[in-house]
Amino acid sequence: MDISNCEDATSALNPFKATTIQSGHTVLLRLPSGETKGFKVEKDATISIGRVGSFRANELIGHPYGLTYEIHGKELAVQPPRTLQEVEETDATNELINDGEFVQPLTLGEIEGLKKSGVHASDIIKAQIEQHANYSMKTEYSKEKYKQRKEAKYSKTFSTVEPTIYNVCDHWFKKDQNRIRDIRPDTLSQILNLANVRPGGRYIAVDEASGLLVSAILERLGGEGRLISICDVDSPPAYPVMTLMNFRKDIVTNVHSSLNWATAQEDYTPVAAAAQESSSEVGKSERHRIRLDKRKNAADTLLNAREELFAGEYDALLIASDYDPMEILQNLIVYVAGSGSIVIQSPFSQPLTELQSKLRLDPSYLAPSITESWLRRYQVLPGRTHPTMNTSGSGGFLLHAIKVYDDPNASKVSSHRQSKRRKKEADEGYSSLSQTLESHETTEPEEEDAAVADQVSLTNEMEPAG
Repeated sequence: MDISNCEDATSALNPFKATTIQSGHTVLLRLPSGETKGFKVEKDATISIGRVGSFRANELIGHPYGLTYEIHGKELAVQPPRTLQEVEETDATNELINDGEFVQPLTLGEIEGLKKSGVHASDIIKAQIEQHANYSMKTEYSKEKYKQRKEAKYSKTFSTVEPTIYNVCDHWFKKDQNRIRDIRPDTLSQILNLANVRPGGRYIAVDEASGLLVSAILERLGGEGRLISICDVDSPPAYPVMTLMNFRKDIVTNVHSSLNWATAQEDYTPVAAAAQESSSEVGKSERHRIRLDKRKNAADTLLNAREELFAGEYDALLIASDYDPMEILQNLIVYVAGSGSIVIQSPFSQPLTELQSKLRLDPSYLAPSITESWLRRYQVLPGRTHPTMNTSGSGGFLLHAIKVYDDPNASKVSSHRQSKRRKKEADEGYSSLSQTLESHETTEPEEEDAAVADQVSLTNEMEPAG
């Protein structure tokens, strides 16, 4: 397979993120046990997955995500997808089964000898099933579980996981949920929905969840829009979550900029780059000129990011930080446009409850509310669909509010309605008065004409007949 042609094709289909595995990517692999692990794919390198085996990384480069492989020596063989099979009910029960140490006569040493001799995992499992004393007494569901446990133990297969924000968030939540502030995939989806993150939008993010929030926004933007993240380190942070997303660096640089809390202040004076020292000065070494160019580019990038932040009119502010949310809000709310969303995440409800009580007294915030998402996973199999026995306690709490402009000259809705009612009544009164006057003006000439006619007739009656 021509790797360069494949990379060009995927870039044309998705300019922001490659759809096939490329050299330099960090790929998530799902092992037979269901666990996912991340591995760096480098050309001509060897990837080791512990007891599952090892293989050459070139076997993955250029392949799409989502395929299942089986390791044969150092090579990989693509496996066909497995289909779900119906399990037939029988009259068997597990109540008379006694799983003692003599139920399985095949010893551990014999199993290891079979593995070293190159016997396939399916043959080892088949041998264990044939020699199991109580296997025929198990129910069909117990037999399926027994096979799954043995496959997870002896199988040499794995699957590549597509680097979507859902899969990456689920991987990190199972690996170390404290590093992503207990944000589950369902909680992350609520954050993006409440903030109305969309392609072409402009957003400010305070991310201390290992880059999970920034990665989710960048995936939604799809290379179109603007994101400025605020952090507490001098250099742009190395977000571990973003490493698994495999974004194209050139497009991320155009969409995303990072500032720390010092450079995000308007009274901060950036350290001027050595602009006086031209990179084309005679006598300077090439390394020195390259260093000056990098310093100048970094200074220009910082200046542009500050100007964009201070220009304001951002669509939303998203916060997932250990710092006081009220102080963060007071520093950054001025850059959010009217009707912009504010979404704040916290693993605990107390900080958000205190903040909500303060925002309710401020007319600049509309409808501050706190929500907590709840998730329960289900096993979905033919005849075996049921909730899983274990579930996570909480995915954190969210506070959402909408920014409104506090105009002291604006009147209340009720007074506005009363003024409209009074104006309407005044207009109706004026119209009725006008009609009265018009009717009065039209009746007066008629009365005068009638009076003149009566007077003429009376005069004619008084004159003697000639």
